[in-house]
Amino acid sequence: MKSENRIISYLIMLVIYWFSTSFLISLDEILKIDKVFITLGFGFALINIAYSFLILKWTTLLNIFCSILIASLSLFLALEIGNLGLFPSFDPYGILTSIITNALLSIIFWETTYQIKTKINTNKKDE
Repeated sequence: MKSENRIISYLIMLVIYWFSTSFLISLDEILKIDKVFITLGFGFALINIAYSFLILKWTTLLNIFCSILIASLSLFLALEIGNLGLFPSFDPYGILTSIITNALLSIIFWETTYQIKTKINTNKKDE
């Protein structure tokens, strides 16, 4: 995939993450699950699965495994970074920091995964 296409897809993913966070939180309140982290994790995993099938088009097992791993890892790290209180005057509860961090970490993890997969494929072709 060309780098321009990846950048555009990552920007679209950033916007989708931004708007879906509030939707997933309100969905958790409507369904009365009271486990926001489970709802967010499941929702972000579905977004990542859709991204991997539509954009990356790898094998089914690799798509699902990477999607769930990236969603859970980025959500965990975003919550930990949000708890640090890095911007107390701008974001006193760390919510905005967590949302932005989750989206950025997901994009970084997807690009890392893409680069690893590309490197493995080029090594196989060279053999």
